Amino acid sequence: MKQANTLMIQGTASTVGKSILVTGLCRLFAQEGWRVAPFKAQNMALNSWVTRSGGEIGRAQAVQAEAAGIEPSVEMNPILLKPESHSRSQVIVLGRPLDAMAAREYYRHRSDWLGVVEQALAKLRASYDLVIIEGAGSPVELNLKAYDLVNMRVAQLAEAAVMLVGDIDKGGIFASLLGTLMLLEPEDRQRVKGLIVNKFRGDLALWRDGEKLLAQLSGLPVVGTVPFFQDIRIAEEDSVALENGSAALLQPATEPAESRLDIAIVRLPYLSNYDEFDALATEPAVRLHFVASPSEMPEKPDLIILPGTKNTLEDLAWLWRRGLVQHIRNCARLGSAILGICGGYQMLGERVSDPQGVESQVARIEPGLNLLPIETLFAALETKVTQRSRAQIDDATAHGLFAHLRGASFQAYQIHIGRTDPSGENASQARRPFIIDTEQQDGWLSRDGWCAGCYLHGLFENDTFRQGIIRALMERKSSEPFVAEGSSFSRQREYDKLADWLRTYIDIAQLKELCGLTEA
Repeated sequence: MKQANTLMIQGTASTVGKSILVTGLCRLFAQEGWRVAPFKAQNMALNSWVTRSGGEIGRAQAVQAEAAGIEPSVEMNPILLKPESHSRSQVIVLGRPLDAMAAREYYRHRSDWLGVVEQALAKLRASYDLVIIEGAGSPVELNLKAYDLVNMRVAQLAEAAVMLVGDIDKGGIFASLLGTLMLLEPEDRQRVKGLIVNKFRGDLALWRDGEKLLAQLSGLPVVGTVPFFQDIRIAEEDSVALENGSAALLQPATEPAESRLDIAIVRLPYLSNYDEFDALATEPAVRLHFVASPSEMPEKPDLIILPGTKNTLEDLAWLWRRGLVQHIRNCARLGSAILGICGGYQMLGERVSDPQGVESQVARIEPGLNLLPIETLFAALETKVTQRSRAQIDDATAHGLFAHLRGASFQAYQIHIGRTDPSGENASQARRPFIIDTEQQDGWLSRDGWCAGCYLHGLFENDTFRQGIIRALMERKSSEPFVAEGSSFSRQREYDKLADWLRTYIDIAQLKELCGLTEA
């Protein structure tokens, strides 16, 4: 049986743009008629996605699959590490959570992980014309070379030609690219067929001599210099893009400032799946803020969102330490709407309890914001929920935030552990606003309708849900009828724009020739 062609994108460091380049190349080759699939052997990220079979993989590989026009599968990211603390991560193998491990324990199982990676890669290569592989970090982390599961070891398994990517925006492009090549073993060095310079700002004509110098010193062609872009919206691999405190999202400003909604998203330390709010940033009526302290909060936020997190208890304790619990409660008292999603939903209750150390490794109880009459319990042997869902608003709760969503249904997904129930005497007064897959109820809505929470991710990517929420907030703000003018949110257009961008700045014919890519 003929195996697929392979191409691998490695980088000189993390955040040089490997994921975005793989996404664009997946789209570009798919447009040319290739049956193309992405692959990343091991991914460490808090942004994740649920496959149709209920497996959990890195969000980046799901995005790359979507760009390629195929359904994501667990083989595209056979090992996912989701950090739970500075020293431990949940290990997800072929879509299913295995255990939480420290790095030393994880590395002891290297031979097991390598077998998983090899089998997943073989399955993809047997099913597609081309597999585009993404590396992680740098291939020359010399102290970790013996444990490599994702860079040159995978290139060897896949017999892949490698393109090495450097980030010129950080500075030191010559040192990073040439230094990486110098530190590679000779047999690995031979796998690198070309260089890509990413995130260029300025006049490309002034950089052409730099390209020639790089080619001369490395003995490798520079197949492209890709300019920095700000008008193409691709879901980020992880929340590292927010670490500088900015939203890192494009914000249209077509509405006068005084007439726009201020929506604040709390930038939790273990924030997960924040890309689900990308669609909000495209709305002309919205001004989006990512905040990590009371001082960063807008003076009068119309809506505060507590997003998902991989460590609810630790992030809840962080909210208390930062003074955000008191500030959010005060904002709610003064009229801000509050919405919690997944871990953020858990935080809105009276308490979060982990008596057996399921999430925290030690028994722990944290007081919540006490904005909803609920409590959450983490229990041993509890199965992690990972599923796609179809949800709708229960007509009986269609008021407040959900006033304009009566009868509407939405695509969503769930990734969580922990059970949330009404607390004590509130059990008989449950106000669950969402009906999932026509039968199961989820979430909670306050009596006045302006504080809500649920376990459903991806709601804002549904045009009807997003614009219904905006309409409810605008009418509360102005007391006048409002018609949302936002456009339909689609990542497909963004993938096409990205492919066009790469086609403009990368010599694709040369890339194919260097990598020996032949049509299936």
